[in-house]
Amino acid sequence: MKLNKQDILKALETISAPGEGQNMVESGAVTNVVTFADEVIVDITITNPSLQAKKKTEVEIMQTIHKLVYEKAKIKVNVKVDAPAKSAPNVIKGKNIPGIKNIIAVASGKGGVGKSTVTANLAVTLAKMGFKVGVLDADIYGPSMPIMFDVELERPLAVNIEGKSKMRPVENYGVKMLSIGFFTKPDQAVVWRGPMAAKALNQMIFDAHWGELDFMLIDLPPGTGDIHLSIMQSLPITGSVVVSTPQNVALADAKKGVAMFQQDSIKVPVLGIIENMAYFTPEELPDNKYYIFGKQGAKNLAEDLGVRFLGELPLVQSIREAGDVGRPAALQTATELEKAFEILTQNVVEEVVKRNENLPATEAIKITTMAGCSAVKK
Repeated sequence: MKLNKQDILKALETISAPGEGQNMVESGAVTNVVTFADEVIVDITITNPSLQAKKKTEVEIMQTIHKLVYEKAKIKVNVKVDAPAKSAPNVIKGKNIPGIKNIIAVASGKGGVGKSTVTANLAVTLAKMGFKVGVLDADIYGPSMPIMFDVELERPLAVNIEGKSKMRPVENYGVKMLSIGFFTKPDQAVVWRGPMAAKALNQMIFDAHWGELDFMLIDLPPGTGDIHLSIMQSLPITGSVVVSTPQNVALADAKKGVAMFQQDSIKVPVLGIIENMAYFTPEELPDNKYYIFGKQGAKNLAEDLGVRFLGELPLVQSIREAGDVGRPAALQTATELEKAFEILTQNVVEEVVKRNENLPATEAIKITTMAGCSAVKK
């Protein structure tokens, strides 16, 4: 018997490829049919990459042709897989967060330089200035914000927003915050791979009712890794701040942190560099400065990289003590520390204004110039 191409196509119209709603011919899965004498070659493309799907498709084609066209036909099926590109499992789906005007990422190339301490004090200083502020503790493996804000025992409550259940961030000192620390025991280690950590962040960001915020500060983990990429590529980040100490080891990592934000695939404006632990001042010698970790290292790095030096913070015992008892040092009034944090915060706000006035909105940032300025020009 001589097989006919039209008969083969008509038979193939009775079955569909895995995952396709239409039949194989209508969907375009059948890319070619060649017949000669009692032999037929069918070329087909499917989107399901599994071996089971490929085998099932091949068997169905052979059975259908044998049943509807010719039971003794010699059939060869060439199955090609054209699976759609998968999105990285550790990437948070990007979208704007309603009501949040500016999102500032606070990062450090190296751990132990005081990034979380700086974030906490920036947040309370912004709140003292009259801004509406939130903090997202994105340091999944070492969350510290619950301790620094004295809310270790608090838990986010559920609130109904337009028929949907949302998390209400914990609030203290006029700052709203969410942290993985609220959902784990104090002695419990978070041992998660990237995708699981990203899922937790996704919930804290998009399943929470943050309300109206002028600034959201994101306390990133140390280094340049998985979580950073997920957040930077997925959220409308207004700008980033890099924290470093003056020592060469920390500066080398801080330089990498700046480079990360400036990569073509990320392009988050770097607002500037903060130098923490710039010098040591003993309580009994308040006028003395001892440059334990080096002098003006971060300031020199900022000049070399062409970004603003936002200011320096001293290494004093009271900053550490304030963080340990859950009352950020910037809350102290009429002190040199309060003044230092105010100058630092004012510089950050100035850079946000410049960024929103001078840089066009991008797909990654998604903040218009006017929307960005309205918060900082309150």
